[in-house]
Amino acid sequence: MRLTDEDYGALDDRLAGHDAFLRARYPGDRPGRQPVHTVYLPADRVAGFRGWGEQALAALDAHPPVPFPAALDQQVRAKLATEPIEDLRVDFEDGYGVRDDDQEDAAVKQAAAVLLDGPRPPFVGLRVKSLESPTRHRALRTLDLWLSHYPEPFVITLPKVSGPAQVEAMVELCERLEAGYGLPPGTLRFEIQIELPAAVLGADGGATVARLITAAAGRCTGLHYGTYDYSAAAGVAAAHQAMDHPVADYAKAVMQAAAAGTGVRLSDGSTNILPLGTDVAVHEAWALHHRLVRRSLERGYYQGWDLHPAQLPTRFAATYAFFADGMDAAVRRLRRYLDRQSGGILDEPATARALAGYLLRGLDCGALSTEATGFSRAELVALS
Repeated sequence: MRLTDEDYGALDDRLAGHDAFLRARYPGDRPGRQPVHTVYLPADRVAGFRGWGEQALAALDAHPPVPFPAALDQQVRAKLATEPIEDLRVDFEDGYGVRDDDQEDAAVKQAAAVLLDGPRPPFVGLRVKSLESPTRHRALRTLDLWLSHYPEPFVITLPKVSGPAQVEAMVELCERLEAGYGLPPGTLRFEIQIELPAAVLGADGGATVARLITAAAGRCTGLHYGTYDYSAAAGVAAAHQAMDHPVADYAKAVMQAAAAGTGVRLSDGSTNILPLGTDVAVHEAWALHHRLVRRSLERGYYQGWDLHPAQLPTRFAATYAFFADGMDAAVRRLRRYLDRQSGGILDEPATARALAGYLLRGLDCGALSTEATGFSRAELVALS
């Protein structure tokens, strides 16, 4: 042995700054439930969210046969009857459009009143207009007015982000609003929508999205991919804009790498092929949506956007099947890991954490039960 205590201390001192950076920048996965989807509704029509469950059930009844097994049908119907929307966004951007100030002010007050009057989804937020010059002042006014009328927790969705300067400005805005409304520091948090190639790959050749997360100073809760804005900006023809286009896969792979270990969650985009019309058209749209949701889940995107009530059945069917299909294997591997048995697969601690996280997600969305997994939630949280 040649190293002394002084050598150990000297290396600790040398790496102290980097240790602090790692703790702050890569705190690990954020605990708690992540919704499986987000539903955007125009601010002046947000009251319609309370009818989405009935409309989704009506779509199933109107277009038999049900496109999934009977046991899964029962589970999906129960979900649609009790919690059809997990995450709701009051939309003041593309879905709402450009109105005069009096109209948007009125829509802010009305939407806040609707959400405060009766049951609402477990997760709620609003999407303001972008911080680009033409819409910047309106975005600030809407957010300020919302805070004066909606005292409950919510998340802000920031669209069309193109660079760290906009995120830094958003952080400063949140600090000012917290001070103005007497909120504890850090109360206001936001999602960043990745809708422009410049948000993925910067003019300097760097991965802009990683810099966006850093610029958010811990306030960024998620990165949401915008299928159609991004594809159009990248020059993809309208007929080929889709969640599974190579352009989309590249952008989302960079997003995933940038967000890994940061506690920032990922959301895939949407498909605009809606289950409407004849039985054939509806079943084809359901098959497409089911395939795309399953594809996202397999690639580590546990959340997506839904645009119509008739998309909810396949959202939940694909999600429930994804977790049910893999539950037995995940439980066996986790048990073998705990018992130090390989069983043909030699899992490492990182994989054990992933297995526990997978089962936790299945519990959170209602696909699995603690009885079925044989693990309590506390056990899975400790393992993950």
